[in-house]
Amino acid sequence: MQNDVAADGVCSSESVNGSRDVWSCKGSFSSSADHLVIMVHGILGSSSNWKYGAEQFVKRLPDKVFIHCSERNMATLSLDGVDVMGERLADEVLDVIQEKPNLSKISFVAHSVGGLVARYAIGKLYRPPKEEVKDDISGNGCKEEPRATIGGLEAINFITVATPHLGSRGNKQVPFLFGVTAFEKAASYVIHWIFRRTGRHLFLTDDDEEKPPLQPPLLKRMLEDYEECYFMSALRLFKRRVLYANVGYDHIVGWRTSSIRRESELPKWGESLNEKYPHIVYEEHCKACDSEQYETISTEDDGSSDKLEEELVRGLSRVSWEKVDVSFHNSRLRFAAHSVIQVKDEFMHTEGADVIQHLIDHFHT
Repeated sequence: MQNDVAADGVCSSESVNGSRDVWSCKGSFSSSADHLVIMVHGILGSSSNWKYGAEQFVKRLPDKVFIHCSERNMATLSLDGVDVMGERLADEVLDVIQEKPNLSKISFVAHSVGGLVARYAIGKLYRPPKEEVKDDISGNGCKEEPRATIGGLEAINFITVATPHLGSRGNKQVPFLFGVTAFEKAASYVIHWIFRRTGRHLFLTDDDEEKPPLQPPLLKRMLEDYEECYFMSALRLFKRRVLYANVGYDHIVGWRTSSIRRESELPKWGESLNEKYPHIVYEEHCKACDSEQYETISTEDDGSSDKLEEELVRGLSRVSWEKVDVSFHNSRLRFAAHSVIQVKDEFMHTEGADVIQHLIDHFHT
């Protein structure tokens, strides 16, 4: 274990496996920090991808948070499939919780495919309410209702950054395929050669992966509590769910899939009017949409929709979301928007720092 102490009061340690923990060097702050923040990288990534974001968290919330940057799915391990990665992440989170008995809250901040991995992991970490009800010690005759948890901790924020929640197949969901139908169809057939099982999950071609009887693609299964995975119960448990999405120049993950919207729902955006967050161009709070509301939504006017994508939109819209749209269209690094939104490398902080600042400023502790 290698420990580093920064001049600005931020301590960090890196394990031999590559995980990175970040906390305040001030003893009184570190002892009071009871909020575990799990930061998850994307495909072919590493724990260092969130280095800038993790340090900013501790600088601004030194007495509140303890940051763990995940390492169990680094590099080519991120090609093993969303489910396998989710299992690993869940185990990793439990190990951290066991080592830090003072923790009481948990949040996730995940980039790209890491957002899908985090959704799978919380389904495994979900703990239903215990049946026993505690007597209220205040003497007013009330009893404290039992609550579900994530790994025994109170679920607070679930935040994804440029995550393909609707998958990556067709309909301009992967911008570098230029929306050409032939390219998109070809990609769905060969993607597993490059990105293996993870590619199949992203392109929703894993429905024939299991032995008979055939199962729906994993991303569709994750719309419900499925077998021993409480996917939707866990997602619903968080006090807030947030989507950060690039409106353009993200050639890996399209705007619709990262913001869970239909084509007709994409908002018109203009230049940011907030000097503090110059790259935030639109914000929207979307309430949960019930089954009766689904019937009023028609997709006939949207030729880019397909049945499976619509099921994913509807399923994920059963919980509320805060949606934050980001644009780097005036940035010299705009063609690297998928990485800049995360500030994946130190030199990107001059462009993407305001997005990280927005994320932390609105973070519930």
